[in-house]
Amino acid sequence: MRTAIVGGGIGGLITALLLSKRGFSVDIFEKENKLGGRLAFVEKDGYKIDEGPTIVLLPLMLERILDEAGISASQYELIRCDPLYDIHFPDGTTYTKKATEKDQLEEISRLFPGEEQNYRRFMTELKKRFELGSKAFLEKTFVNKRDFWTWQNIKALKKMNANKSMRKFVSTYFHDERLVDAYSLQSLYIGGNPYSAPAIYSLVPYSEHAHGIYYVKGGYASLVPLLEKALIEQGVNIHLNKAVQELSISGDKTEGVIVDEKLYPFDQVVLNGDFPNMAKIARKKEKKYVPSSSCLLLYLGLKRKYDHHNVHQYFMGNDLAKHMEAVFKHKTIPEDPAIYTFNPSVIDPSLAPEGKSVLYALVPVPSGGHIDWSNQQDFVDGIIRTLEEKGFEELRKEIEWVKVRTPNDAQAFGLYEGGSFGIAPELFQSGVFRPQYQPYEYKNVFAVGASIHPGGGVPIVMQGAKMLADHLIEQSSVQTVAKLS
Repeated sequence: MRTAIVGGGIGGLITALLLSKRGFSVDIFEKENKLGGRLAFVEKDGYKIDEGPTIVLLPLMLERILDEAGISASQYELIRCDPLYDIHFPDGTTYTKKATEKDQLEEISRLFPGEEQNYRRFMTELKKRFELGSKAFLEKTFVNKRDFWTWQNIKALKKMNANKSMRKFVSTYFHDERLVDAYSLQSLYIGGNPYSAPAIYSLVPYSEHAHGIYYVKGGYASLVPLLEKALIEQGVNIHLNKAVQELSISGDKTEGVIVDEKLYPFDQVVLNGDFPNMAKIARKKEKKYVPSSSCLLLYLGLKRKYDHHNVHQYFMGNDLAKHMEAVFKHKTIPEDPAIYTFNPSVIDPSLAPEGKSVLYALVPVPSGGHIDWSNQQDFVDGIIRTLEEKGFEELRKEIEWVKVRTPNDAQAFGLYEGGSFGIAPELFQSGVFRPQYQPYEYKNVFAVGASIHPGGGVPIVMQGAKMLADHLIEQSSVQTVAKLS
């Protein structure tokens, strides 16, 4: 079965490996000069830092799918983050999320006395919801929409409070607004507004405690060379700097892909670009989706280390609600934003010259092309100034180089409306309502990626790739049996 994969992001790479291991002939067409998509590095003068994803969630899922794809756990190292991360509130409180229940309860008792039992209840009840949600949604696909509307799934949605926002749901457990922030901000990991993203995404803060947060030694993007090596060993043909212009369509099928005005024939095609932007390639009318939020990202090469800061930190502004309104409602630059920092050099000295370090700062900002980001140096300077005030002392003086990535860069890279995480995790863009792996009426055109069910985040996209590969392998077996009978 000859299969073309359009795009070399993590979803496309995993799909290619799983199919090639089962005897499929696979070609990857990637418009850039390297594989990996959002899994990439910013590199300069001996410094290296992840450009995109940094937080490794669901480590067992990641390991299981990599193993199935032919990447053994001995080929990479996952380092558990302990503590998970710090959240710095504007009143001077720093809440640290710990790796064990005992330590977490001690932290809550110290800062938020009386909330200990609420945390226990949150973890106990969310454990049941996680098991329910994984079976009902994460491990199933809904190409046939009727498969979703069972009494079992409807009851699952009700139990998971899908009609409530993540923040409203979390507030039924915790009384202190700072804890409500601490257990609802995770919707921002996938570009969602905690004030409107459905409560099903509360499984993310539960999973952080239950399964841990990890770091891939060498950076998340260090997985890409391992995947590329395995692809080459499996005989997958990799075409770099080859943008697919469109599919060749005949009736309800594709005959292959057109690259540089030339037709490459294939039995089936998997689209791995950001899905809303694939409509042109698939020769379909563009459909409007709600994009995820975007990010203003600062990558810094520093002359020194900040060893007193943890790997992951959140510096909250004075009003998270106003920040979210600016990003999601008014589509304006936030005045007093929350900032996430990634400081991996404290556990991985390989990322910078000796005695030096790298730092990554992220601010959620609106998606869309309506803001002139070339004229926002004051905003960038304000982020650096805030970090200096929050404990990265004399940061500006310690900068050897800085690179800024804006929503314009994300849009130019091919991300829908410059959103950093695919389409937004809203209720009617989740589960059965999200594009599925067979999104068109074409019989042999499929899709994988952050905008496709089950959604964004590296392990979740990998799970989507596995479900697609399983389907294509099963479909091929059925066709083979039919030919032989």
